[in-house]
Amino acid sequence: MTPEIAVRAAAELGEGPTWDAAGDRLIWVDILGCRIHTYAPGTGRTATLRVDQHVGAAKPRSGGGLVANLRDGAGLYAPDGTFSWLLHDPVPGRRGNDAAVAPDGSLWAGTMRYDEAPDGGGLTRIAPDGTPTPLIDRVGVSNGIGWSPHDTTLAYYVDSSTRRVDTLRVVDGRVRERREFARLEAGAGFPDGLTVDADGCVWIALWDGGQLRRYTPGGALDRTVDLPVARPTACAFGGPGLRDLYVTTARTGLPGAPEPAGSLLVLPGIGQGLPARAFDG
Repeated sequence: MTPEIAVRAAAELGEGPTWDAAGDRLIWVDILGCRIHTYAPGTGRTATLRVDQHVGAAKPRSGGGLVANLRDGAGLYAPDGTFSWLLHDPVPGRRGNDAAVAPDGSLWAGTMRYDEAPDGGGLTRIAPDGTPTPLIDRVGVSNGIGWSPHDTTLAYYVDSSTRRVDTLRVVDGRVRERREFARLEAGAGFPDGLTVDADGCVWIALWDGGQLRRYTPGGALDRTVDLPVARPTACAFGGPGLRDLYVTTARTGLPGAPEPAGSLLVLPGIGQGLPARAFDG
């Protein structure tokens, strides 16, 4: 299947696509461009919110507005754009990266160092009232997060520096067990963002691999989709019936990269997604 360009853009580091059912739109970010983008496929309308610092991810809130994983912590944006900190936790040389809303309505927010130093990042659960609970420490590049539709205590997690996708067993809001789910072979690129479909299969974007891969719940590779970009970053189902797979892409580190690098791509009708939970804060 050949992807289409949903939004022609020049994002330095496009990331974090999320379908916002309440707004009938896709939310995605340009981390290094300090921008939160939205795209409504029904109308073609796009909008951009410029923020004051690097933004790793933005997710819808149940009462309207957005929660964002920023350089210095997690912040809340009201529907009118008014900002307040949910958790202010600045660490020199570190920024927020990918994030996801858990089945319990909390935010799982990943961090990494700008120099990608090993063990410099982590994964934290942030409750709706802003209370943080460390989940995983000593992370290189905290990336994709998703949950099994068949077992809400089972999460999938990527630390890109390890080339692995792991499963996490979550009990009472804490990680009790971590196991390898899939490992990318040398030369295949690095696992980045992911999404889980209605069959419980895991779709993973391969940074420097130019592909999407789908793995069964048992960890077997059962589908590969080649993309016209070297650095796809993440994917999410959206659109009518959640059957279209949107893919964010990056230009950073690729001087003179041709289109569609930096654009938002879509693979229409490729599968069946799951509704995304909104943050309860």
